[in-house]
Amino acid sequence: MDLTFESQRTLKRILELIDLSKLTKNDLALFLARLDKNFPALFSKLHHLYGEQYDFFYYLQQLVAHLAAGIVARSRKLKKQDKLRLDKPGWYRDQKMLGMAVYVDLFAGDLKKLKAKIPYLKSLGINYLHLMPLYKSPEGDSDGGYAVSDYREVDPKLGTEKDLLALSDALSAEGISLVLDFVFNHTSDEHPWAKAGDEDFTDFYYFFEKKQEVDDYNQTCREIFPTVRRGSFTYLEAQKKWVWTTFNSFQWDLNYSNPAVFNAITDEMLFLANLGCEGLRLDALAFIWKEKWTQCENLPKAHTLIQAFNLCLQIVAPAVVFKSEAIVHPDEVAKYIGKDECQLSYNPLMMALMWESLATRETKLLTASLKKSFAISPQCSWVNYIRCHDDIGWTFDDALAQQLGINGFDHRRFLNNFYTGRFEGSFAQGVPFQENPATGDCRVCGSLASLTGLEKGLEQNNQRDIDFALKRINLLNSINLSIGGIPLIYQGDELGMLNDYSYLDDHSKKEDSRWVNRPAITDQDIKLAEQAGSAQFFVKQSLQAMIKIRQQHQVFGIAATEILETYNAHLFAYCRIHESGQKMLAICNFSEESQSVESSITDILASNKMLDLLSATKVNKATALELGAYQVLWLVAE
Repeated sequence: MDLTFESQRTLKRILELIDLSKLTKNDLALFLARLDKNFPALFSKLHHLYGEQYDFFYYLQQLVAHLAAGIVARSRKLKKQDKLRLDKPGWYRDQKMLGMAVYVDLFAGDLKKLKAKIPYLKSLGINYLHLMPLYKSPEGDSDGGYAVSDYREVDPKLGTEKDLLALSDALSAEGISLVLDFVFNHTSDEHPWAKAGDEDFTDFYYFFEKKQEVDDYNQTCREIFPTVRRGSFTYLEAQKKWVWTTFNSFQWDLNYSNPAVFNAITDEMLFLANLGCEGLRLDALAFIWKEKWTQCENLPKAHTLIQAFNLCLQIVAPAVVFKSEAIVHPDEVAKYIGKDECQLSYNPLMMALMWESLATRETKLLTASLKKSFAISPQCSWVNYIRCHDDIGWTFDDALAQQLGINGFDHRRFLNNFYTGRFEGSFAQGVPFQENPATGDCRVCGSLASLTGLEKGLEQNNQRDIDFALKRINLLNSINLSIGGIPLIYQGDELGMLNDYSYLDDHSKKEDSRWVNRPAITDQDIKLAEQAGSAQFFVKQSLQAMIKIRQQHQVFGIAATEILETYNAHLFAYCRIHESGQKMLAICNFSEESQSVESSITDILASNKMLDLLSATKVNKATALELGAYQVLWLVAE
């Protein structure tokens, strides 16, 4: 079949059947031009997914009607933004990009109060604000907002859709891009699709009457929350059926083998896009396609689905980019990154291995892993982070680790023990998450400050430990800001906030230790970080100083990154290379002890005279460079 020819013929037929009368003359011309450019690829993707279904044309016609409605609903201001972003497609790679992820209630209280926090965000240099899930979700069984009951209704505790629109407008006026979560693998069991009794929604989820079907899938599917529920299914007593629940029993996985689900989710996606967001974080995207006798993760058709969603955005809201949340094997993470799939991606490998290097004081796994996996399409960008709302999973390539003499299973056990304070001499105070008593496996939760040793140092009033903890925080922040990509700060980390153990007193949260690193930000916390002499003051001031340097030099923006060998087990180094020829060499010491590196590493700068941007001191080429405990250098040629 000639899919290009068929797509053109099919589109012509569809346009003759659907009502386009609500489109203005300009919108109609825009819509037809974007369809002409993107529909052949969209047709191909959807034909691959659904072409064998007898009603394929019906759903394709319905989808085009949804896209037309999305154009009609998109405001004039957002259409102007579309043009601006299309004219500057690399906007998210600029050196001035700086992100923050926040929970609306924990950071500000509600949407109206968050609007009043914009000056605070501006003072930090934030121009990318990721709001954690703010949609209506059940009380208690909400998974922190990731069990969505209605994509179009804001959680009443946070405000209304009108408040969200007002916030979006206010952020846009200040040059801050709004990023929202798109929870599209599953919904809450209280979503109207789940509660509907009519046959139109019967196949929106995966239901099974026979236990054998469930057992067949469970043979190959990975258990995500083994301490909550064994297997990937929940039995519904009322319906006498099993429903697919990869995560929690109240989160029902959507059935994307049904084209009606694709269309319905596209409609929800366009609604969010038309609120004014410029980024959508694709939650749990690795799980969206299921096939028996596979792990039901990272399947080829999962990529086809995301690419189809991307094409729908290119037609209606091209200013909006996707951000991949794929906490999977590093080789699989890379497969989601592409201009036609996810333009942005979290960098879980670098996050996990920075912590690994802090624990071991060695950088061989970090260096080897990033040499293999850091380079991505120049049209895309990593979103680098140190901590987030979630746990730390020790994601790295076991085969690569084995080549370095590291046993992956044993090493993860060590890291879990180290960061939960069970390893003698550990500086960290973290909390285990989803600890599996059968295997000893778990993940780790905790704030940046507590995991780097600040909580322990303050509790013991040990100034040496406090100083080391502050240097570790500075080290991690320096890499996050300089290695290439959008640096994302998690709420409270800019203030050096410690673990919040109050979740243990809340019945709905005490079984989910991730709440330990979801603190409520108070005025007192902000004042403490403004109090000269406090540890929190040092955290904030050091971070702001590095942000200012980053924003002044284009080498931190659209530039290539080369990971370097230091031939010192404790040092990590990389060079940023801008097309203008400007270069920046970063050298980082992951040890409490002073370390040296041969001066030949600076040959890449092609200069005998250098300047360390961080300390504003001149550095001459010598026999060796000396770095103090946890010291970082940002070297440029003078």
